[in-house]
Amino acid sequence: MIRIVNAFKITRNPKADILSGITVALALVPEAVAFAFVAGVAPLVGLYAAFIVGLITAIAGGRPGMISGATGALAVVMVALVAQHGVEYLFATVILMGLLQILAGIFHLGKFIRLVPHTVMLGFVNGLAIVIFLAQLGQFKDKTLTHEPSHSALDVIFNGGWMQGAEMYLMLGLTVLTMAIIWLLPKITKAIPSALAAILIVTGLVIGLDLDTNSVGDLASIKGSLPNFHIPSVPLTMETLQIIFPYALILAMIGLIESLLTLTLIDEMTETRGRVSRECAGQGLANLTCGFFGAMGGCAMIGQSMININAGGRGRLSGITAALTLLCFILFAAQYIEMIPLAALTGVMMMVVIGTFAWGSIRLLGKIPLEDALVIALVTGITVISDLAIAVVIGVIVSALVFAWKSAKQIHAEESISPEGHKIY
Repeated sequence: MIRIVNAFKITRNPKADILSGITVALALVPEAVAFAFVAGVAPLVGLYAAFIVGLITAIAGGRPGMISGATGALAVVMVALVAQHGVEYLFATVILMGLLQILAGIFHLGKFIRLVPHTVMLGFVNGLAIVIFLAQLGQFKDKTLTHEPSHSALDVIFNGGWMQGAEMYLMLGLTVLTMAIIWLLPKITKAIPSALAAILIVTGLVIGLDLDTNSVGDLASIKGSLPNFHIPSVPLTMETLQIIFPYALILAMIGLIESLLTLTLIDEMTETRGRVSRECAGQGLANLTCGFFGAMGGCAMIGQSMININAGGRGRLSGITAALTLLCFILFAAQYIEMIPLAALTGVMMMVVIGTFAWGSIRLLGKIPLEDALVIALVTGITVISDLAIAVVIGVIVSALVFAWKSAKQIHAEESISPEGHKIY
């Protein structure tokens, strides 16, 4: 039984949690809208997922301070289902996905995350940092040109339509300004999260000087109402189960792998320990709820989690604040949030990339065994090119084979001669 009553007590610094939660909410908006487009659903379907998953995992999850919402890793799997069978089948799949994750929590299957070696963790972190960076490059595309949605991290590079001239220089300038404020402000004061201050300053500058640059409103309108209870309109037959079960299983696995690896990373950063089984059940409860309220489901978000941790968010209140603030944006403040320049949010995420990438792993490449370096590079490359879950599974398999090979060669035997003259090993 998850003790929700105690969830609100785990907050040592309410001010830091609230301010960091507001910062995270601002960063959630463009991500949720973009991932909704990738999955082939309406923007509000992604925003509702960010609210529902973020709120429930903040209350019932096993890792205070970790932020969950709609993610690209799940969206690229969902797009095929939506294209072939429609959004109602997606909602049914998300319900089944949630049930599978709850079962994983009940049977403590999350403990197998301990089998992931440190080299795979480094590859995971570096790969996601590169994926986040490549995703931000999409903000430097000309929004007046039509593009196919990006289904892999590298698509944004190979698809054309980059900004030109003054438009590109303005976008770059505002992005760099945002990054500079985030870097410099903590050296002056830590009274307000530097990312939140940077967003407010750059937004004020753009509005005050009437600069012509892309804003959140150029992606889509985020105005909406409260999500309504909705039972997916799909036939309750074995044929439906045969359609949705493979997708639900894949989504459940990807969601748990990304969530538990992010949990492990935050554990290391904060020198605390999250509860793995509780996080599995919390993610499952969140996705189960999403399916009944017309949302696309989600999992932990490493980028937004890093924003939260770096801004001082450590308690459950930070995730709760982020989710409720996002809902307030949708209900009451859409017109103001849509005025925020994308360059400001891009600058925030670029600083997340710098903070997430394990730069020390580059210095270690010449000092660690060649096979460990190859595992790091392999997991990083597969995460960028293909899929996080596939990258982690392959990394674990390769690490196990390397360990078995090295162990097989390290055979030590002691020799002795018995009184009868026999040689004993």
